[in-house]
Amino acid sequence: MAAAGSGHENWSSRSAFILAAVGSAVGLGNMWRFPAEAGENGGGAFVLFYIFCVLLIGLPVLLSEVLIGRHGQASAPDSVRKVARDSNASGGWSIIGSLGVFAAFLILSFYCVVGGWVLYYVGVFVSDLFQTGLTGGAFDGRAAEDIEGLLPGLFGNGGLMVGLNLGFLAVTMFFVARGVSSGIEWVAVYLMPIFFLLFLGITIYGAFTGNFSEAVSYLFTFDFSKLTGEVMLAAVGQAFFSLSLGVAGMITYGSYANRDTNLGQTSGIIAGADTGVALLAGLAIFPIVFAAGLSASAGPGLMFQSLPIAFQAMPFGSLIGLAFFVMVFFAALTSSVSLLEAPVAFLKDKVRISRAMATILVGAGAALLGVLASLSFNDMAEFYPLSFIPLFAEANFFDALDGVTAKLFMPIGAILTCIFVGWIADARLIDDENGLDGALHQTWRALVRYVCPIALFLILLAGIFPETAAIVMEGIAARFSRFG
Repeated sequence: MAAAGSGHENWSSRSAFILAAVGSAVGLGNMWRFPAEAGENGGGAFVLFYIFCVLLIGLPVLLSEVLIGRHGQASAPDSVRKVARDSNASGGWSIIGSLGVFAAFLILSFYCVVGGWVLYYVGVFVSDLFQTGLTGGAFDGRAAEDIEGLLPGLFGNGGLMVGLNLGFLAVTMFFVARGVSSGIEWVAVYLMPIFFLLFLGITIYGAFTGNFSEAVSYLFTFDFSKLTGEVMLAAVGQAFFSLSLGVAGMITYGSYANRDTNLGQTSGIIAGADTGVALLAGLAIFPIVFAAGLSASAGPGLMFQSLPIAFQAMPFGSLIGLAFFVMVFFAALTSSVSLLEAPVAFLKDKVRISRAMATILVGAGAALLGVLASLSFNDMAEFYPLSFIPLFAEANFFDALDGVTAKLFMPIGAILTCIFVGWIADARLIDDENGLDGALHQTWRALVRYVCPIALFLILLAGIFPETAAIVMEGIAARFSRFG
């Protein structure tokens, strides 16, 4: 649907916008990274500070991004430029949108590689379901070492890695090419409810068949002695990355929002849903892992290695394993659609070409980088593209893409967004867009001006100078520990 008198598309309803934005935020960061981070950082202390960071950092930046998009009604760079122009500020601030679009493109190229891993495990559990039946545990008769070795085995197969990556990217391109209402909105309106139903079902399954009480205790026992500087920094980073901030996605999605949408309320719903999914991910995964006697601190291998082993000992293990990875696939797809839409919207507006052609061009570029990222686990494992930069000297192609975006582009873009919205943009324009009144508005403005830039600078500092950031955070952690 296009806005009256323009070629710009719009969401068909506020609920469609919410579902699409929640889908953008809810992805592998919630399903894979949050349980891994919580497991590696002591559980409850990390969870409490994570929620604190979502409220004080994630939500204010999220609202800042969607209001830029809604006012601009264009691609991310053009939306920032319009806000700047209407505020009598330099159009050079459009660099915020351009940086976000470029970051989204780079992230898409390696995000689809991980999406390919999810597709692989969907196939593994489909095959296993035919072999073991509905009621038995997964991988009947196979040793835990064999199950754990599935992921390294995949990494060693360059052709399969490339094929899965391109397959996941192709599905993403299909929906983006169909447009906002027929493609992106369709994914949100139909897949997100299915995602939540599967998620709820698996959480209930874990509550009855797993060690649910231990998982609850682990996630929600707030031991302040475990709130170290490292834990706090991990929580700040997770709150930021989980909401897909700094990659132009929320600016782009905000540009499709109608004028009657209350952005303050909508942003609160999006942040709340994203946080709820992250917590539910812990409640879905940890009961199953604990029941199998496995460690919660398995890191990134928690979802792709520990969990499949845990399903072996569970009733209906193959069926639940398949449902779990189908659910993760839906979450990954809604996020990859958002990552692709930001550069597609930019290219479509900038060059004045069709959406389909813009999707093909951006997708082709992402495919090329994705092939190199896929091969960095095998044939190109010894190729270090940024070896001339000390910070990335030992990073292969996949890690270099991840490192440049997470350590530099995303936090820098978000810092500039806070400065722009908090200090540069016309206050009356911002007041008209944000949907907040009274104390809430004043609190949000103070957070965007002062608290968020400092917290985001710490994320940037941690990426470039981790030892310095650790010292700073240990000092902050010492002050927080007094509340314990």
